[in-house]
Amino acid sequence: MMTQRTMFQGKLTREKDLFIPFIVAGDPHPDKTVQYALRLQEEGADVLELGVPYSDPLADGPVIQKAAKRALDAGMSLKKAVEMVPTLRKAGVSIPVVIFTYYNPVLQYGHDKFIEALEQNGVEGLLIPDLPLEESEDLNERTKQKNIELISLVAPTSEARIKRIAEQARGFLYCVSSLGVTGERKEIAPETLAFIEKVKEYSSVPVAVGFGISSYDQVELMKKHADGYIIGSKIVKMIEASVETEKNTDEKRGLEQFSEELRKLVKG
Repeated sequence: MMTQRTMFQGKLTREKDLFIPFIVAGDPHPDKTVQYALRLQEEGADVLELGVPYSDPLADGPVIQKAAKRALDAGMSLKKAVEMVPTLRKAGVSIPVVIFTYYNPVLQYGHDKFIEALEQNGVEGLLIPDLPLEESEDLNERTKQKNIELISLVAPTSEARIKRIAEQARGFLYCVSSLGVTGERKEIAPETLAFIEKVKEYSSVPVAVGFGISSYDQVELMKKHADGYIIGSKIVKMIEASVETEKNTDEKRGLEQFSEELRKLVKG
């Protein structure tokens, strides 16, 4: 029996060399988020991770924490981030959008209301980094019913659970390249590459690597070992620099600078 293609799969145009950028919704302002999302798509983004700013982020490094504060100061919330997706669509963003949020805001929102909001606003995927596989059964079933992918994470500390996590993965499997918080890394350790290869043995969906990818050389290395690469802190830092440029010159120059830096990062 053929399984129904999810909305996520329907919008994904390839399953190799996936470029998955992360940005913080509302940083520095909701209108700017739309502009940066469009620029990312123009430069080849295959999936957009739309991060919901949170006041107590367990996995976020200082760059993303600062962006989250800017977004929270601008009034962003989980509800507003989800409701931003139709605005992105109207502006021309056609790639799958994955809402990246911690579990506490989801719990406060309520599972039923939250899943209903995801469905009504056309969200294709959901990623909750602090929700372990063992505690995700309820949301996993609810998202499946609504044709929304619940993205799984697998980390080097998941050694005994790699097979189980990978076999249940949907959409793509987020492979955490290193321990600790997000942020740029100068190099990717050899043991990380071996870990990626092991994860790929069990996964039937694309394996994308995140945490620390911040240079063109690292992007090229990931293309050889994984199905995709996730870039967060580096792109958020580029947005911050772009905003500063806008203050000193104009909006057009700030966006041009962002696109130029992005091109160097993913295309060399």
